[in-house]
Amino acid sequence: MKIKLKKKKLASGKYSLYIEYYKGTIQDEDGKQTHNREFEYLREYLFVNPKDSFEKNKNEETLLRAEQILSIRKAEYAQGKYGIKDKSKEKFLFLTYYDKIKEERYESKGNYDNWDAAQNHIEDYIGKRKITFEDVDEDFVLGFKKYLNNKAKTKSNTLLSQNSKYTYYNKFRAALRQAFDDGYTRRNFATTVKGFAQGETTREYLTQEELQAMATAYCKHRVLKNAFMFSCLTGLRWSDINKLTWLEVRDEEEGSRLIFKQKKTSGQEYQYISNQARQLLGKRKRDNARVFQGLKYGAHFNSEILRWCMRAGITKHITFHSARHTHAVLLLEYGADIYTVSKVLGHKEIRTTQVYAKIVDKKKKEAANLIPELEMDYEF
Repeated sequence: MKIKLKKKKLASGKYSLYIEYYKGTIQDEDGKQTHNREFEYLREYLFVNPKDSFEKNKNEETLLRAEQILSIRKAEYAQGKYGIKDKSKEKFLFLTYYDKIKEERYESKGNYDNWDAAQNHIEDYIGKRKITFEDVDEDFVLGFKKYLNNKAKTKSNTLLSQNSKYTYYNKFRAALRQAFDDGYTRRNFATTVKGFAQGETTREYLTQEELQAMATAYCKHRVLKNAFMFSCLTGLRWSDINKLTWLEVRDEEEGSRLIFKQKKTSGQEYQYISNQARQLLGKRKRDNARVFQGLKYGAHFNSEILRWCMRAGITKHITFHSARHTHAVLLLEYGADIYTVSKVLGHKEIRTTQVYAKIVDKKKKEAANLIPELEMDYEF
């Protein structure tokens, strides 16, 4: 971790001093990488262009105080890095600490849910033991990995998938890494045991012909059909469609577009939609009304999607999220470049979108038919 003293110019014309804690980069479950930084604002200020000796002396005094605080923070970090343990912190319960840093991630719904699910498995692994940071060592870390691999079960009593093991173990390691940075452990135990490899998941989607079949097939719930088809035509997630209000739908001269904040990433989005997608929304209502009223998430609606698929002659295991995959694949099939698709889907990094390019690889399709057909007899 890098700990630096930095300054930021304020509208008042002064510099605000702060300490930046740079912890490298982190990768979420979608493969997106972001810089992991924390800031401590010292409430110490410098004159930008000191006019006289008074302001110059003030700057020197302020800078000296800030550098003293920086030295203290570096010393606190060194306590953990070089095994100079804080005796009060080593008695702290690991689960209490995990729960604390989990709650710091509450605003990020998808990420928080993964932290919460991982905690359930950590609690099962620990059982009735009172594990403090004094008990955290390489054997403790290895034991949790073995537990996830051999004993941990889903709610339906099946062993965890490869990606679930990968996700839960990474949350466990992230807690260990932060504990080391915070001085609770003398070693970074997150690096002592190798993690799980991430499994490559199948992203089920509909072809243009299958989507047409779905469009004409009967669905018991009209709101579900409209919302699913809208997702296929726009790429919006269920969470964003479910909360979409009429205030976020703008009908303009050049067409309609959505201006909304993604629930998963909190990113502000400006997205044009096709005329057909707009028709699926129906007549405009009051600004704060939900567009897809009556849309619900649950086993009943999920089962109806499968029955709807069967009526359309489709045997794939299609979920609501498959509509988003369908939109991405169809855009690429009809010539959209990957950068545009990335922006439409709201991905922060283009490599998250590249998995769809792997699905739609026209060169591979062309290569499959390069070898001329042979004259031969077919016997079965």
